[in-house]
Amino acid sequence: MSENVALKGLDAQGCIEREGSLARVPHAFRPVVAAARDRLLEVFGAGLHSAYLYGSVPRGNARVGRSDLDLLVALREEPSDTDREAVRTLGEAVDKEFPQIDGVGTLLYSRARLLSEQETYDLGWFVACLCTPLLGEDLAEYLPRYRPDSLLARETNGDLALLLPRWRQRIADAENADEARRPLVRFMSRHLVRTGFTLVMPRWNGWTSDLAEMAEAFGGYYPERARQMRAAAVLGYEPTGDAAVLRSYVDDLGPWLADEYARVHGVKAPRAQISPCSSR
Repeated sequence: MSENVALKGLDAQGCIEREGSLARVPHAFRPVVAAARDRLLEVFGAGLHSAYLYGSVPRGNARVGRSDLDLLVALREEPSDTDREAVRTLGEAVDKEFPQIDGVGTLLYSRARLLSEQETYDLGWFVACLCTPLLGEDLAEYLPRYRPDSLLARETNGDLALLLPRWRQRIADAENADEARRPLVRFMSRHLVRTGFTLVMPRWNGWTSDLAEMAEAFGGYYPERARQMRAAAVLGYEPTGDAAVLRSYVDDLGPWLADEYARVHGVKAPRAQISPCSSR
């Protein structure tokens, strides 16, 4: 495949452009965003440093009744269990009040963690490139510009081998029902597609958050795995509860991808364990 791919998602200097903006939030979702913003201020007050939107809502392609609201909250101090319970309660209330969304997911970190040297090419990149400022001071002002290089690939998705045992346990713990497995299929499909994309991202030389486009980019370099990745991209948007899909992820596609990722980009530096409520 040609290496001369257009600079998609990059600026004139070859750095990843920030995706999303408040101006792109679809009209149907604007009351949801306003409610979430106001309630974050009520819950955290002076302890809130900043808050951000990410995902389909600020990108402008959210689907009424199908898309969730994704938030990232930066606190002035390390989050406590009380803080985590507060964002869970807030999310449940907003989800119940607004039928146009299908759930609320909130990532909760301290300002210091997001700006730490260890997180510069993971959470820092996430804030600077994939998050849209909603409240407070924008942490992107303290972060570098990012290129779609091997360092970024390793530090964002180079931990798949560590995740697979946890995935197997989650699958084993799931009830033997389609409804219990469907969220796992959605989550794992999206994670594998994004990992497959960042595997080839430096050669593709660009950025996209569209799962179908990610799968196509990956397939251009790994045609023998293209069909699997395209299928995963579809399931990332329209998941089923098929147990065979989950088994294929942890027994075939996942282990292969983890090995190839380590071969090409190396292994991500170890991180402190993240709370389950803060899982991207």
